[in-house]
Amino acid sequence: MTKAELVDKVSQKIDLNRKETEVIVNSFFDCITQALSDGKKVELRGFGGFRVKKRKPRTGRNPKSGEKVTVPEKNVPFFKAGKELRNLVNKS
Repeated sequence: MTKAELVDKVSQKIDLNRKETEVIVNSFFDCITQALSDGKKVELRGFGGFRVKKRKPRTGRNPKSGEKVTVPEKNVPFFKAGKELRNLVNKS
């Protein structure tokens, strides 16, 4: 499902026009993004949680030249599905 499809689905479900729903959905994503960039966790009970994981530096390989390169440490967003979501997905 794309973001546009999500906006359409939510718009139908809550009986709001598409423009207003798009603002709500974008605001939701902006809040999650801001919290993660501030180093906070976002937990949605029953659905799952978002957090930032630190990926250690490693040695990689340039796909074009084949030469070894050092990939620096970096932060990556991580989502862990909640128990209820996992159960619903496994049920269907």
